[in-house]
Amino acid sequence: MSEARIVPVEGEKALGEWRHVHNVIVPPAALSLDEVRERAGRYRLRNAYVGDVVVGCSTVRPPRDGDAVATVIARVLPGHRGRGYGTALYADGLAHAWALGARAVETCVLAVNEEGLRFARARGFAETDRYVLDGATEEWVDLRLDRLETAGTTIPSILREPGVR
Repeated sequence: MSEARIVPVEGEKALGEWRHVHNVIVPPAALSLDEVRERAGRYRLRNAYVGDVVVGCSTVRPPRDGDAVATVIARVLPGHRGRGYGTALYADGLAHAWALGARAVETCVLAVNEEGLRFARARGFAETDRYVLDGATEEWVDLRLDRLETAGTTIPSILREPGVR
């Protein structure tokens, strides 16, 4: 596996690449470039690259007023899955969420994205809700991970690839 370089989304090119990954992974919630710009002002957006090729992206939504729950979403393009890029994006996002004071992290996955659901569950996320948005037909799954204190580290050991020590 080549190591992914995870960097902040800065500039129009990076915004477009983040948008591309997002829209490939969640087509029912496809975003315009203006919507991505707006999200970049509220959330922490990152892109993952191998060389100059974008392989994934992430979003971290900070805990809301008085709420100690952050949202971390990692997306990896289908042709690049199974190489540790999702794990790297999640580790990066979780570390940021914990640094913001989150005591739990939520994520959201399209129900048809079986790979994404397996990935989240393998890392300790538990399903909390299934729903269909008004006027839509796609089912979404919300999952939650409570913070684990493990040997003084802020990143749970469950982030390691399954079977890797």
